[in-house]
Formats: sequence, structure tokens, C-alpha cells
Amino acid sequence: MKKKGCVLLKVLAVIGILAAIAGIAYVVYKKFFAPSYMDDFEDDFDEDFEDYFEKAEEEEKAEEPKEEAKEEAAE
Repeated sequence: MKKKGCVLLKVLAVIGILAAIAGIAYVVYKKFFAPSYMDDFEDDFDEDFEDYFEKAEEEEKAEEPKEEAKEEAAE
């Protein structure tokens, strides 16, 4: 009876060690080797955000001379 318990304990220990190694390997993979899609998303978002405000500023600059011309014509 003692030998069966000892063999079972050894089998469970090996399974536990393999599970721990697999868990560590998964964490290392996710941390260092998996692509980060969030960086791409943030870069695209920043570019779109900047483009939006650059276009708005250009439109405002284009409208200013028109407004000045209207004011001069009214005087």
C-alpha cells in the first residue's frame, strides 16, 4: 500500500511541475512575444485625432479672409 501512494505522489508531482512550467512559458510568451494591437490602435487614433484638428484649423484660416472681406464691404 505504501508503494502505491508513493508512485501516485510522484506522478502528481511531475504533473504539477509540468503545469508550472507550461504556465510560466505562457506568461513569458504573452508578455514578450505576442503582438500588441493596442499600440497600433493608439497610433491610428492619435493620427486621426491630429488630422481632425489640423483640418479644422485650416478651415478656420480659410474662412477668416472671407469674413474680413464681408466686413469691409459692409463699411
